[in-house]
Amino acid sequence: MDDKRLASLKELEGRLGHQFNDIGWLNRALTHRSFINETDSSEKQSNEVLEFLGDAVLNLAVSYLLLQKFPEDQEGTLSMRRAQLVKQSSLALLSMELRLEEHLLLGKGELLNGGTKKSSILANAYEAVIGAIFMDSGFHRAVEILQHHFEPYLQTKTPSLLLSDDFKSLLQIQSQKTHGLSPQYRVVKESGPDHDKRFQASVTINGEVKGIGWGKSKKEAEQEAAKKALEEINKMSNDEVQSSNECQMFKINQ
Repeated sequence: MDDKRLASLKELEGRLGHQFNDIGWLNRALTHRSFINETDSSEKQSNEVLEFLGDAVLNLAVSYLLLQKFPEDQEGTLSMRRAQLVKQSSLALLSMELRLEEHLLLGKGELLNGGTKKSSILANAYEAVIGAIFMDSGFHRAVEILQHHFEPYLQTKTPSLLLSDDFKSLLQIQSQKTHGLSPQYRVVKESGPDHDKRFQASVTINGEVKGIGWGKSKKEAEQEAAKKALEEINKMSNDEVQSSNECQMFKINQ
């Protein structure tokens, strides 16, 4: 590692809020496999293993921080909060806030393809940095850094939805609230050739099928099934309200 690279990483340490005992971990966390494949650099290890480790550390640490922050939340709500915080777009945003892209080592091909702006590369780099902090200073230090990074996003009492079409998260909350149970998904059918497969999935709550959906992937089919289940639940809820109102009107008219 030359002096210019070392100075660059030292600058990044300040934004991260962590001074490495072995700054080589940080250097590795920001080394993309395309750089290894396309250069004769002495760096022979990409950030992929640290990314794998960082993903696990993130999920455990964020789960712990959420439980500390929202001890009254049910499992479904906590799962939704965690999914929102550790999804690719959220991690890519954190990566940009820390300006990790300025320190990424990418191959020429990846640079020409706009690699420093790709959400997947940015999110993976953030995971790798967390993995590097874990390897350098342990889990408790990683939790401290994550608490600092995520603090602005841990303030709201009401979790926003991941996306307006994240029907599985909506159904998870509804099911936990109503039944104290998580929905169960099952792929019941596959059709079409390998290059154009279609999947049918069902979702059950408390042993009862609540929705069935089709999709080009299992996840898409499960989302559609959750959407159908929510539509049915909302329809039943509206019917109950209407029936109750009709009963009240009948009593008044008697």
